[in-house]
Amino acid sequence: MIDKLLLQQTVEQALADSDLYLVDINIAPGNNICVEIDSAAGVDIDSCARITRAIEEVFDREVEDYELEVGSAGLTSPFKIRAQYEKNIGNDIEVLTRDGRKLRGVLSAVAEGAPADRDVEFTLTTTAKVKAPGAKRPELVEQQTQLNSKDCKYVRYDLKF
Repeated sequence: MIDKLLLQQTVEQALADSDLYLVDINIAPGNNICVEIDSAAGVDIDSCARITRAIEEVFDREVEDYELEVGSAGLTSPFKIRAQYEKNIGNDIEVLTRDGRKLRGVLSAVAEGAPADRDVEFTLTTTAKVKAPGAKRPELVEQQTQLNSKDCKYVRYDLKF
């Protein structure tokens, strides 16, 4: 079985002199390795190839066979770490809470913390139509909701066409 801690250290060393950061490492049965990376500017194929080579230098396929995929966290992938939340401040996001509420709005703030934190507090700004008593028409009112990632099934970029 592939040593996940050694794999994580190898990837982090390969990312050390760049603006890229590690999002997740998944090792499935059969040694299928999936490494997700991201950055504020996006991820190019050359960066993925460089990280792949760094991993292959440490993990010899002759000793233990594995399948390796290195790629960026996709547009529709849920956010996993604080750096992804910070990258998307000002963007439209979709949130599904653990109690079943689906919210859409703008990610307006993220609480301080380490970039790799998975427990993230953030603020979602939504717009709702509210009719004041005695008014003829409803008005658009901005509402801010404080959420925590541990209370959400997923938080992701809201892709609109």
